[in-house]
Amino acid sequence: MNMDGDLKIELQDEQVVLLPERALYWPRRQTLVVADPHLGKAAAFRAAAIPVPGGTTAANLERLAAAIARTGAQRLICLGDLLHARSGRVPETVAAVSAWREQHHHLEFWLVRGNHDRHAGDPPAEWRVQCFDEPVVELPFAWRHFPEAEAAAYTVAGHVHPAVRLGRGQLGETLPCFFFGEAVGVLPAFGDFTGTATIQPRDNDRAYVLAENEIVAIVF
Repeated sequence: MNMDGDLKIELQDEQVVLLPERALYWPRRQTLVVADPHLGKAAAFRAAAIPVPGGTTAANLERLAAAIARTGAQRLICLGDLLHARSGRVPETVAAVSAWREQHHHLEFWLVRGNHDRHAGDPPAEWRVQCFDEPVVELPFAWRHFPEAEAAAYTVAGHVHPAVRLGRGQLGETLPCFFFGEAVGVLPAFGDFTGTATIQPRDNDRAYVLAENEIVAIVF
């Protein structure tokens, strides 16, 4: 893999790569990790008579395919909220993901269930996703949806949709970020149509923002 916007960091004595596609790559295990795709969210909004544009699922799948191709990942782990809601499981969304899955038939696909997954239900069988309740421990990491510390492993989670605010006033901008604290790391939401929550890092925390097609470390 090679892209100028990638950023290699050390996490628990493991090398991981932060990708502009809003994903983390763990080279030693050939594993790509994402959080909070919220597939079908726009469809769920339209089902509730809320007018929103379409095309988000296709865009997310294209970005995911690009990250898989570039890294050569053999496994994909989703840290929860793969699907947004049961009402978003419309035929178009199911068919699009099924076609994408067929194109990546070699890929092992794990889902660590999140709060939205409990309401939306497990993915359709044709997506061939192995579903787990949190935590899933693969030392030195514990894969979770909720960012809660584990006693014997470093938690990598989602749920929060973290972002940092850079600048002040009208010139300021809120950017999605990767956030790593002492015991818990949180990935940015992978989905395009998800929103963000501004975090307030403390001393020794690390944050890396997605600035267009580049990952940039932030000093607090």
